[in-house]
Amino acid sequence: MAYGIRRLSFTFAFLGSIIFVLWAVPRAIKPTQPDENETERDKKWINSSPNFLDRQACRWLGLCGIQHIRWDAPALSHGMGEAVMDELRKLALAWEGGERIENIRDREEGWMEADLKKRDRGEYVKAKLVEKGAVPDFVLDNAPLVHLYSGENFWPSDIAEHVKHMKVESSWDGEIGESDLALDNLGQLNGENRTVFLTSLDDVESRPDWLHSQVGVPAPFDDGDDDGDDDDNGGAGWGSHDGQPRRADDGMTWWDADKQHPPHRIAAPKNLGRRGLRRRRTAPVQRPMVGSLPEKGKPDASGYSQAPAVLVLVDKGAGILDAFWFFFYSYNLGQTVLNIRFGNHVGDWEHCMVRFQNGIPRAMFLSEHAGGKAYTWHAMEKWSQKKGKPARPVIYSAVGSHAMYANPGLHPYVLPFKMLKDITDKGPLWDPALNNYAYWYDYEVDHEESRKIPAGKERTSLRPASSNPDAPTSWFHFDGYWGDDVYPLSDERQWRLFGEYHYITGPLGPKWKFLERRKVCQTEKCTIVDSIEAGKKSAWY
Repeated sequence: MAYGIRRLSFTFAFLGSIIFVLWAVPRAIKPTQPDENETERDKKWINSSPNFLDRQACRWLGLCGIQHIRWDAPALSHGMGEAVMDELRKLALAWEGGERIENIRDREEGWMEADLKKRDRGEYVKAKLVEKGAVPDFVLDNAPLVHLYSGENFWPSDIAEHVKHMKVESSWDGEIGESDLALDNLGQLNGENRTVFLTSLDDVESRPDWLHSQVGVPAPFDDGDDDGDDDDNGGAGWGSHDGQPRRADDGMTWWDADKQHPPHRIAAPKNLGRRGLRRRRTAPVQRPMVGSLPEKGKPDASGYSQAPAVLVLVDKGAGILDAFWFFFYSYNLGQTVLNIRFGNHVGDWEHCMVRFQNGIPRAMFLSEHAGGKAYTWHAMEKWSQKKGKPARPVIYSAVGSHAMYANPGLHPYVLPFKMLKDITDKGPLWDPALNNYAYWYDYEVDHEESRKIPAGKERTSLRPASSNPDAPTSWFHFDGYWGDDVYPLSDERQWRLFGEYHYITGPLGPKWKFLERRKVCQTEKCTIVDSIEAGKKSAWY
């Protein structure tokens, strides 16, 4: 009798624990409670299932579409062959060896400070760059180099190619009709009280070729003699104070500025002393065994991808210039928890941003999922391709999700015990400076036009750079989503466990990434870390 009671108590305790986990995990992942509209949409989503038991399990246990769960392979048999994958793995290994030079930071600082003295502070950017519409040399000289993952299945895509495989839908109300979609007419889809989704013409689980975008794989770097300098992992710090760099070089608040709030001079913190400004030495990352880049723009240039990146330059006034580098992929492959995949979506926009002060790079932001991290310029790993040129930052794109990181390795997020993680390595190196759509964006003009110009009409707040004067601009103002809406529960491809969906909604475009930001980060809360090690320990979520 006593044994039976203990067994029954254990059973109730076990079931109670399961119910608590099912209740607590979704709230830990998404602590904010849904509003009334979200609640109504969720009811509609659950009711889309024709299965009574499925609907009840979803409402009461948070287990939705469990009959649909199966292994979601990144690629089908017609995907990238093993021979190609082997070559990419060898390419990644080629970046592991090499020597180091201790004084690359000193050379870099000398170049920056000498260059700064030659410039007319505050007027340099505005007078020489904005009026002419040219992409500044210092933006390209300090453009990121992106290590894509060696085992990636979904490579950089051309947004012009992506829209060719889309139709237009408005939530679940069906198609709203469209002519031939193109970058020069996407903005015409905008409308009052209407949410538009670019929706795949193909079943994405059939893995069509355009989804993989293997034409976007960058050309490999040469194996010749290394004419460049060594890379640098930064980390020799400025320190931080209240989330901001201790040393702003010229004492100006470049990390929090826009046209209405120009940088201002501040006094150095009194409690730092000499030790506070002393740079700490850390072991540099070994440099890649590669040669210097060929002439810019050459089709077979090392690091060249047929998929253009998007460069958006935003003048914040008083010598502050933000250079946003956007990277587009036609598909985001979500990560797995206990071999179950979550977070897939069609269309994927990732970005990094370099903040310049009078042509000098000060900090860099890397997007990760809904947030990201900011680093001082000295903290970033860098590689110089030619002597006399500034060292360029090296960043890493995670497999599948394409989230941006400052170092290779494992990057856990959201869930404890490393259950959910991104992975980066030194795969193919992409140089977005070789092929990009380049623009200047004036957010003040855009705000004014938003009040005066009806939705879908032409605007002038985005101007193509002189390097591509005929580049289309309508796509930038498109206020809809670049991929399918969240699939209903009735769709056999969909499931939801612990509040996390197998397929989620595609992303909004670059215009909606807070380009007018005063701070370096995409979010208002912004801590700029001063080393890659500090970045590993910090979390944006």
